[in-house]
Amino acid sequence: MKFIVSSAALLKELNNINGVITTNPVVPILENFLFEIEDGKLIITASDLQTSMITELEVEARESGSIAVPARILLETLKNLPEQPVTFSMDEKTYSIELSSDNGRYKLAGENAIDFPKIPEVTDGYNVDISTDALASAIANSIFATSNDELRPAMTGVYVNLSPTSTTFVATDGHRLIRYRRVDVASEGEHTIIIPRKALNLLKTTLPVENSNVTVEFNTANAFFHFNNIKMICRLIDERFPDYENVIPANNDNHMSIAKLDLLNSLKRISIYANKTTNQVRLKITGSELQISAEDLDFSNEANERLSCEHDGEDIEIGFNARFLMEMLNNLESKDITLQLSEPNRAGLIIPKEQNDNEDILMLVMPVMLSNYV
Repeated sequence: MKFIVSSAALLKELNNINGVITTNPVVPILENFLFEIEDGKLIITASDLQTSMITELEVEARESGSIAVPARILLETLKNLPEQPVTFSMDEKTYSIELSSDNGRYKLAGENAIDFPKIPEVTDGYNVDISTDALASAIANSIFATSNDELRPAMTGVYVNLSPTSTTFVATDGHRLIRYRRVDVASEGEHTIIIPRKALNLLKTTLPVENSNVTVEFNTANAFFHFNNIKMICRLIDERFPDYENVIPANNDNHMSIAKLDLLNSLKRISIYANKTTNQVRLKITGSELQISAEDLDFSNEANERLSCEHDGEDIEIGFNARFLMEMLNNLESKDITLQLSEPNRAGLIIPKEQNDNEDILMLVMPVMLSNYV
């Protein structure tokens, strides 16, 4: 089997799917790319059993065939080659691979393509079309709040609820919750799936910058994403997602509005002085003034700042994890936000004041018990 391809074009496609490959895969052959030549096209697959990505590009080839190619050594070789045509010659009996370029020749040992795991297909499924802009925004606004706790697998992914009127993306780690809703994405029926964090991270890095269409197909076991020349198949998380609607407090009579950057920059400064274990900051709202303070008793560090705000409600004092607040604010594009509160021991809601007509963002953060310093 032999084909000729541009080194830069091949490297670009390999980089698009290389994120799937893990350093210590369950099956050693998954350290390889699967190369398949069909009708003058090179189809490349990378997989970790849970998630697979497939891409293709035009090559000069006269015959069909397949082989597994070591990913790391191939990528390192291509990264250090200047742009030029590269000829791949493969012996399908010994699985040896030879690369010929203007600079020289390189030999590496491949493996039998038959040993590469079969990629699942989505059968008896449902489908929905979503723009790359909408999908990228949904991922960016939710993925950071997923949990790392493998004992609660449902929370390690993003819950997606598709309905005839909208699609809702929800992520939570037990300390904060993000509900991101799109009214411009809808399906024919009501469906719910949980997409793993790794698959969404891979999508986030490979989605094209220019707005285009992503076709999503899914059944109870797998989801399939197709955009441009890239396909991704991931195994869904088969767990029950927490009843998130019951967690969102309904009566929040205390509203504080403030410029997002003013609050974020203040939190960045104040959090330097917070306890490194709890990251606790204290928000004290009195009238149209917000006082933010933190103290680390172990090192006698403390800091406080005052900011102007718009406030509608009773004076309130509440504690939050500064890291959670900063991460949530960093992911909002709105210039101004509203913090909705009810009691010091109940969750607070962060709502962006400026939102796209097609989206509805709600961020919930649990309070932390205030220590008794004044």
